[in-house]
Amino acid sequence: MANFLYRLGRTAFRRRWLVALLWALVLGAAGLGAVKAPAASDDGTSFMPGIEAQKAYDLIGERFPGGDANGADARIVFVAPKGEKVTAADHRAAIDTLVTDVADEPQVDGAVSPFTAGTVSEDGSTAYATVTYKVKAADLTDADKAALEKAIDQARDSGLTVEAGGTALATQPAAGGASEAIGIALAAVVLLITFGSLAAAGLPLLTAMIGVALSMAAIMALGSTFGLSLTTGTLATMLGLAVGIDYALFVVSRYREERAHGHDPREAAGLAVGTAGSAVVFAGLTVVIALAGLTVIGVPMLAKMGLCAAGAVVVAVLVALTLVPALLGMWPDAVLSRRTRKRGSGARAAADDGGSRRTREHGPEAPAADNGGSRWARLVLRRPVAVLVTCVVGLGVLALPATRLELGMPGDESKPVSSTERRAYDALADGFGAGFNGPLTIVVDVQDAADRKAAVNEIAERIVATDGVVSVSPARFNEAGDAALLSAVPATGPSDERTKGIVQTIRAERPGLERETGATFEVTGNTAMNIDVAAALQDALVPYLAVIIVLALILLLVVFRSVLVPVKAALGFLLSVLAALGAVVAVFQWGWGAELLGVEQSGPIMSLMPIFLVGIVFGLAMDYEVFLVSRMREAYVHGDRPAQAVVTGFRHSARVVVAAAVIMIAVFSGFIGAHESMIKTMGFGLAVAVLFDAFVVRMALVPAVLALLGDRAWWLPAWLDRLLPRVDVEGTGLGTPRTPEADETAPQEPARV
Repeated sequence: MANFLYRLGRTAFRRRWLVALLWALVLGAAGLGAVKAPAASDDGTSFMPGIEAQKAYDLIGERFPGGDANGADARIVFVAPKGEKVTAADHRAAIDTLVTDVADEPQVDGAVSPFTAGTVSEDGSTAYATVTYKVKAADLTDADKAALEKAIDQARDSGLTVEAGGTALATQPAAGGASEAIGIALAAVVLLITFGSLAAAGLPLLTAMIGVALSMAAIMALGSTFGLSLTTGTLATMLGLAVGIDYALFVVSRYREERAHGHDPREAAGLAVGTAGSAVVFAGLTVVIALAGLTVIGVPMLAKMGLCAAGAVVVAVLVALTLVPALLGMWPDAVLSRRTRKRGSGARAAADDGGSRRTREHGPEAPAADNGGSRWARLVLRRPVAVLVTCVVGLGVLALPATRLELGMPGDESKPVSSTERRAYDALADGFGAGFNGPLTIVVDVQDAADRKAAVNEIAERIVATDGVVSVSPARFNEAGDAALLSAVPATGPSDERTKGIVQTIRAERPGLERETGATFEVTGNTAMNIDVAAALQDALVPYLAVIIVLALILLLVVFRSVLVPVKAALGFLLSVLAALGAVVAVFQWGWGAELLGVEQSGPIMSLMPIFLVGIVFGLAMDYEVFLVSRMREAYVHGDRPAQAVVTGFRHSARVVVAAAVIMIAVFSGFIGAHESMIKTMGFGLAVAVLFDAFVVRMALVPAVLALLGDRAWWLPAWLDRLLPRVDVEGTGLGTPRTPEADETAPQEPARV
């Protein structure tokens, strides 16, 4: 692989204008496809097949064909001025006018007055009207929304406070916006400090943004075909930008290092892609495998996010291997430090003298001057036990809140109070109780019942008698008379643990009612759907985590040809991801410091977040492991003692790994400013996960463990050594460097797998 990538880097450098043109054509084609493609529509008919709430939704769609179980809805909430009632003549007239006007709209399936449905609070201060639509929220036109907004504004003129919940007028969340720009700006500052060159700092940013632009254009072009959402694109942007910068950073850094050793520009580009590029390929592969593995969880939305983000990572890898060396070919000296540019001819003379050749053929150079990385490594090596215990205990304490993880799907209660959805939610909770914001939909199948109406009435009476249920609506039968819908209102809110218990109790009564009535029922609605999804994903979290850890062991076993190094890496990953989940629980579930991040309402963690976090952090953790430990192994193989190999690895790699980690933290932190709860939580979780994994696990725990293990860290049984394929991540099989005049078609060494 190293030889192939070496030739690829040299070819991209030599054919730089052709490579740049090809990338421009691909980007242009994707952009044209994005512009011409129809707008993506939400295909949310099946969020998670197999769970009861989804089966009930499907049954509603089958038995009630006149409507759409996923159609848009609006709950219009009316609050009378203090001391007045909504039943006053003028207020009642305003409410009836709104309901009548809205009901006449062509896309409205039905509009029910609160005075007809009995949805007026006991004290008369609050009421709500329900409006249902024939189409999904994404298919509502601006005219449909404007008509509803106009009716609401007219009702407000009567002195009523009127707010709208539901999906019809829900605001679409914006991406990070200015926060993303701040993250990119911070990344630019880190790169400038790391390289001391504007060109070297700008090149990784430029190539990363090109890769993200291509990925987003492809997602938009394919959005209508595969039902890709805004959330999907945002997460792909988040990860594509972060790894795109990092992967280009590693290649540019190695190019500068090879130029400093005296290689000519083309040779340096080939060696950079053959060495750092090999690590980029492996690191990218780990991320892709982890993200693609999300498809086995059984959640279509999660699978789409994982595959789109994996595609963005693949693009980032290809950009780092081809476009980066091509741009280096256009400005071969611009990315070098001022000192290296001044050396100029001296560096070339060193190459002519064969210094670099001797380095590759006979081992590492003479010990270089200490830098921050080597000094830090020696500090850790002096007290490895203390460092190890501190890291494990510290991360263990941070991980403790993860044991109290509660999963859910935060709704309007998590939105800012400036939104009408949040104000409607609060008004309903004040007027009717928290349960009105999360009613349970009961679909009753009475095909086999002898007396269908009696069966539905019996089920309704049993449900309303359930502890914690406030009321059950009258049954609504379909045209065939073989199914009915009930709406049960719990006493507690949608995200309350007691509501989960109510759903479980109602379902537990089903077998007895089925025997008594001959009818059966299923519980659905947003609240039940969120409960079922959370339970399914929580059950899948531990198996998925186990698969990821086993995968890490296998991959690192192949790369490092060691038994204990992969075990150490996997356990370190487990510590960092659990600590990150603990921090997420503390902030977003318990509310510790939540106001500092703009989180207005703490509550259960988004159901999709932990599994997605595990997949991403696995890939990023393996990035740092490969880039840092591969240099240690290279030094050890070339004769360094174990402790000295750790110091050598840190001398060459620590600064770049630290810069890469800081860049990722900056990029991920930028998404904390997003309005959507899922993106905000993911941004925070990924930022703290990178912080823990890079600076605690890889920079402290790893050298401490390697120091304690000594030579045993690199032990591999002979029989296993024969079985494992050989992956030359360090590029030791590249052989003798070539001169600029070497023929590109000259015979090459056979590539090593």
